[in-house]
Amino acid sequence: METVRQHGETAHASTADRIFTDGALSIGLTLPLLRADTAVADFTEQVLLAERADRHAFRALWVRDVPLNSPDYPDPVGHLDPWVLLGALADRTRRIALISGAIVLTLRHPLHIAKAARSVDTLSGGRFILGLGSGDRPPEYAAFGRNADERRELYRNHWETVAAALGSPSRVIPDQSPEGAPEFRLLPASERAVPMLAVGSGGQSVDWIARHSLGWMTYHREPDAQRARYSMWRAAVARAAPGAFRAFGVAMRVELSSDPHEPAQPVTLGYRTGRHALIDILGAMRADGTHHVTFNLASQRPVSEVIDELASEVLPHFHDGQPD
Repeated sequence: METVRQHGETAHASTADRIFTDGALSIGLTLPLLRADTAVADFTEQVLLAERADRHAFRALWVRDVPLNSPDYPDPVGHLDPWVLLGALADRTRRIALISGAIVLTLRHPLHIAKAARSVDTLSGGRFILGLGSGDRPPEYAAFGRNADERRELYRNHWETVAAALGSPSRVIPDQSPEGAPEFRLLPASERAVPMLAVGSGGQSVDWIARHSLGWMTYHREPDAQRARYSMWRAAVARAAPGAFRAFGVAMRVELSSDPHEPAQPVTLGYRTGRHALIDILGAMRADGTHHVTFNLASQRPVSEVIDELASEVLPHFHDGQPD
């Protein structure tokens, strides 16, 4: 597999390759890990669940960026600031990759994002992948003084600034450079580039994503639609990055039944299913070209019980033979 490059810079292959490997499927979990119909997260418990996932050799923990909440939003959960939570996870876990899914690139200054990403990567010993999105809630743009109509251009411009700062060698692109301004550096210095992943489209073409990102992370769709999306992605990679490997990942809701033989039933953005059908679903996704799946868990069962079952009964079908 070719090591992913960003703007000619060497990506942090050891972490990215453990998550995204051609012909293989890795499995992660999205925080917070809550029982169905739970809207208030105990984040002390969340860190303990993250440690449990780390011990069980899940490949990644995904952390969302939800700046503001509103009664009009379908997700009532009060998320922590992603950088604060990622810092805690970097300290309390040892092997599992940490991925932002996704930092809202258009509503944060790109140099602040780069500084935070470098900090998490340093604290975690190089286990961080920077997932970036443009946000899907236009009213938030007004709250932050941004024009939602400019999000496509903001995303491209901010991506360039972040990629330059997190590359190797690092290069700071200032918003303005008045006469006599010093040349800035991003510290702590590192010989590794922080891998950057497009989560959603950010208003960009798939060709742009294939040129600039280590891969493309999307939401679950029914199998025929997902296969068509993957085919579109492979065609874009062939055009924009010929000969290179570019990953494809999916975020999927899973309501794991206590009955291991329960057939899979579609639910919004995923399935209610027993573990045997889930293994079949994941096997088909791997065969169709998906390299990583992160589970949004939602069931009436205790979350720790679901994590343990997935670890003992599902992960061995997909992680055996891959390095921990």
